[in-house]
Amino acid sequence: MSEILVLYYSQGGAVREMAQLIARGVESIDGAKARIRTVPKVSATCEATEPDIPASGDPYVELTDLEECIGLALGSPTRFGNMAAPMKYFLDGTVALWLKGALIGKPAAVFTSTGSMHGGNESTLLTMMLPLMHHGMLIVGLPYSEPELSSTQSGGTPYGASHIGGSADDKPITAEERKLCLALGKRLAQTALKLSV
Repeated sequence: MSEILVLYYSQGGAVREMAQLIARGVESIDGAKARIRTVPKVSATCEATEPDIPASGDPYVELTDLEECIGLALGSPTRFGNMAAPMKYFLDGTVALWLKGALIGKPAAVFTSTGSMHGGNESTLLTMMLPLMHHGMLIVGLPYSEPELSSTQSGGTPYGASHIGGSADDKPITAEERKLCLALGKRLAQTALKLSV
């Protein structure tokens, strides 16, 4: 079974739910399996640490998860039009993988959630792509053959799956957003399997 890494950071739960939907999309493709991982919070307090294993939820990612996967779905909430600090902090620590070219040629997709319609979804998705491109990864988006891209009144972009969660992160994932998450997982898995032959 070839594994796709679904790596996310979530504070309010929406990005975690999106990760689970993308993983379902991945696993709907014969021969593909999702490995869901998250990153720990960061703190301005130098002495603050997170336990090696989270008390609940998905396990923390390790560099070997990136090395072993045949594709990557990367998700983060939007923070002022960019990915959240914990995800950026983790990616900044992947230089060893960059030095040996461990991710070159692997496909990657991105997903995000924000509080408002114009809260920076697209800029977050685009900036999340940059470190992946530096790693030599191949970006997989959502084509307009997905009808929900044209009908959604909430999240959804050709750059990747997105969700409008509301300022209190209290808006549920819409039917269109859900379908686009599943479609992104399927497309990523299909591409990864073709490239890993």
